[in-house]
Parts: sequence; structure tokens; C-alpha cells
Amino acid sequence: MRKSMLFFVVALILSLCVVSTIVYSSDTVYVWSNLSNSISHTQTNNTSENVQNTNTVSAPVVDLGLESASAILIEQNTGKILYEHNSHEQLRPASVTKIMSILLIMEALDSGKITLDTPIPCSENAASMGGSQIWLDVRETLTVNEMLKAITIASANDCVVAMAEYLEGSEEAFVEKMNEKANALGMKDTCFKNCHGLDEDGHLTSSYDIALMSRELLVHHPTITQYTTIWMDTLRDGKSQLTNTNKLIRNYQGATGLKTGSTGLALYNLSASATRNDLSLIAVIMKAPSTQVRFAEAEKLLDYGFKSYTYKQFAKAGDVLNSLEVEKGVTSHVPVGFANDAGYLLEKTNNQEVTQVISLPDVVSAPVSKGQKIGEVRFELNGEVLCQSDIVALEEVKKMEPTSMLESLFFSWFLVLR
Repeated sequence: MRKSMLFFVVALILSLCVVSTIVYSSDTVYVWSNLSNSISHTQTNNTSENVQNTNTVSAPVVDLGLESASAILIEQNTGKILYEHNSHEQLRPASVTKIMSILLIMEALDSGKITLDTPIPCSENAASMGGSQIWLDVRETLTVNEMLKAITIASANDCVVAMAEYLEGSEEAFVEKMNEKANALGMKDTCFKNCHGLDEDGHLTSSYDIALMSRELLVHHPTITQYTTIWMDTLRDGKSQLTNTNKLIRNYQGATGLKTGSTGLALYNLSASATRNDLSLIAVIMKAPSTQVRFAEAEKLLDYGFKSYTYKQFAKAGDVLNSLEVEKGVTSHVPVGFANDAGYLLEKTNNQEVTQVISLPDVVSAPVSKGQKIGEVRFELNGEVLCQSDIVALEEVKKMEPTSMLESLFFSWFLVLR
């Protein structure tokens, strides 16, 4: 009697599995307001949309009364311009040039071409650099870690030239790489002639382009702030004192960097970055009449940004969103979550509701690979997409083979009989 009942149950379950493959649920879209938390859902076809990340924030027309020749304020995550003044005027960057040099050094670190412990020699050419320096000697070597400290904190021209020569064989070859990277980033106002920023005819950029390369450095190489936030340090067993040329590191709340620059022709430049309450800003000042003005006007830009805008963090990559049922899997459910960070920038005076739209199937079929796209989520304001993320499987679920299925059924039936 037990044997006949067992085969009956097996046949019934296998039949239900076949039916489940035919009757497949369509996507369900859940929509709710970030303010009201009211939930509704409707059915839609299982289609995907190719939606680009956008943001409704555009640079407002405001007069901050700046004395500097050129300036810009952008939000770091989205790259949106919050303020600009003559932002495409080509001017001399001075040592702000080193942001691009540092960017290429960080890329070399990421690629494994160098490590922080790699010893860097000093050539006669590097030792002969004027301007800000730590007086490198051709008989000494410093590690990449020490070179980065000297470049980011003390703006050492000798160190950045030594790094350029080590990475590409010559400063000229390194500068070619700088211009290639500038072109790739869309820095159309820029032409680099050297890697340090000392005045040279044709060595030009704009506040807009400085903001672009500053954002690239901070977004893709965030560990650089371990150097750019140092106020004071030493090299050569304490014999060489380093003090950051960026006074905002000491005086401005949330300051994360980034680089100063000044020469007799360039006057006073600064790329200043800061983060407060998940809002990261980059302010660029060019050709300020004095060092006091460049810091004061960078603070004015940052203050304006923090007072006027807020960054709403929706989710971070890897956050769990839900658990979906899995057909014919070795496990019955799989956790799904966000493929990338999702957030949006809003003016603080904007009280409109932001709607979150999630598109997911009710059931997925095994096998499911980790990272496999399952659906998508997007934030909308007045029907315009602010940001979006794919929803992916956070774990692998293998397909249950017939033998495994029978073993599971027999085991379950055995437990029932007990």
C-alpha cells in the first residue's frame, strides 16, 4: 500500500512541475512613493527598457560675486554642474596639472605595473626641477607611497617627474599619455605640455576640464583621499617635513582634497573636494588674484552646494531587495539585489515625490547564475528617470536533475511516513 501511494505522489508532483513550466507569471511592477509608502501593482509584459541614467538638476543662474577668472561646482557622483563661471576659458593650470599625473599613477597601481613599495630612482632631469619640491637627490630612491605623499601634500615637481620617467621612460612620453587620457575624458579645452604645471606656452586647461579629471580620480580611485587628506607628514625618517598646500584640509568640514596650483602667470588655482551626508562636491577655482581669495571662493562654492542640494542614496551594490521563487532549483528561492549603487541629486527646495519602480518576474527558472540580471529598478521624478540599477541574483542556484528530484521526493515522503 505504501509503495503504491509513493508512486502516486511522485507522479502527481512531476505532473505539477510540467504544468508550472507552461503557466508562467508575467512581470509585476511595484510602484510606491518615497514619501507616502503607498503600494500598488500592475501587470506588464516581460520587456526591458534601455534607459540612461539622467538627473533633472541643471546649473542655475546665480551670481556668487566671484573675483576669480573661472570657476565651476559639480556633484561628484552624477557629474552634474551646479554652478559655473567662464568654465571653458582656457587658462594656465599650474600644479593642478598634477591631478592628471596622479590619475595615471593610480591607474598604474591598479594595473599592477607598480606597487606602493616599488622604489623610484631620481634622474638628473627630475632633480633639476624648480618650483615646489623636496630636493630629490640622484643617489636616492623613494617608494611610490613616499612619492605620492610628496606629490599630493607638498606638490613636489621633482617627484612627479621621477614618477613620469619611471612609468613611461621619459617625461615627454608620459605627457603623451596625459593628453590621451584627457581626450578620452572629453577634456576638449586641455593641452598638457608637462606633468608638473610650471608655466609653458600652450600648457592650458579650463575649470570644466579640471572638474572632469578630478571627478575621474575621486570616483575611480577613492583611496587617493588617504593622501590628499593628510595635513602634515614626514619623509626620510622624519628629516623632511611635509605640509599640505591645501588649507581647506585643515579648516573645512568634510574636505577630501584635492590639489592647489600657483605660478606668476597662472595666479592661484584650486580643485577642492568635500563630502557631507553622502553629498560629494568638487569646486574648481582658476586665476584667483590671491591665495586667500582662491580658498575663500572655493569655500563659497562648496557652501552653496551643501546648502542648496542633497544626494539621496537609494541603494548600494549588493544590497538585498527581495527573495524570488526558483523553479526546478536545488533551492526554492534566490536572493536578488542591486547591481550597482543608485542615488539621485535634488534641490533641497524640491518637495515633489520621487517614485520607485521595480520590475521583477514572480518566478525564475533554474539554473540561475550569480550576477544574472533578473529585473530592474529605477527612480522617477515627474516621469523622468533619475537613476536606475539592474536587479541581479546574489547567489547561484543550480538546476535540480531528475535523480536529485526523485531523491528529494523520496526523502520528503520518508519523513512523512515516519
